[in-house]
Amino acid sequence: MAADRGAYSTRPLSPDTWDDFARLVEANNGVWGGCWCMGFHVEGLSKNRSAADNKSVKQAHVRSGTVHQILVYAGVECVGWCQYGSPAELPNIKNPGAYARELVELPDWRIGCIFTDKGHRGSGVARAAVPAALDAIRAAGGGLVEAYPEQVDGRPPQRGAYFHTGPETLFEEFGFTRDRQIAKWRWVMRLRLDV
Repeated sequence: MAADRGAYSTRPLSPDTWDDFARLVEANNGVWGGCWCMGFHVEGLSKNRSAADNKSVKQAHVRSGTVHQILVYAGVECVGWCQYGSPAELPNIKNPGAYARELVELPDWRIGCIFTDKGHRGSGVARAAVPAALDAIRAAGGGLVEAYPEQVDGRPPQRGAYFHTGPETLFEEFGFTRDRQIAKWRWVMRLRLDV
């Protein structure tokens, strides 16, 4: 774990790092056809909103400080990220009905999507992104953190795009444990971070 993290540096997404983020998104077709990492935000994704619209809304979030995202760098190149935020900031999760059925306690923080540039997949970008996000959450007061990863054990190999919320095994490495299953291959995993 430490070797992967040491190969990269991290910075928060901010007006100062927007251009780095935008270059990465544009180099990857707007991320899954134009999402611009908006799916978990209040606005979510809409068939009536173009990739350019998503870019504009995301940039407005960055300017207003209503986004929490750790960018991962290989040298000066942004190669990935981990999005996180409060449930109010990131209300849109996959399988919301199943999630709500057994909900006992809302988390303080959610980890939304994790993205790695197509040329850097399998090289530890997510292993650098997740602990940096956890460090930022701890610095902001800690609390209960949720992630919604995909189960990898017991299923056929999947393409990387299916794991936009990360693989379950990644979160296990950082101490997350299963809370409940909300889809055939998706789990709510939780970690309580003390400050």
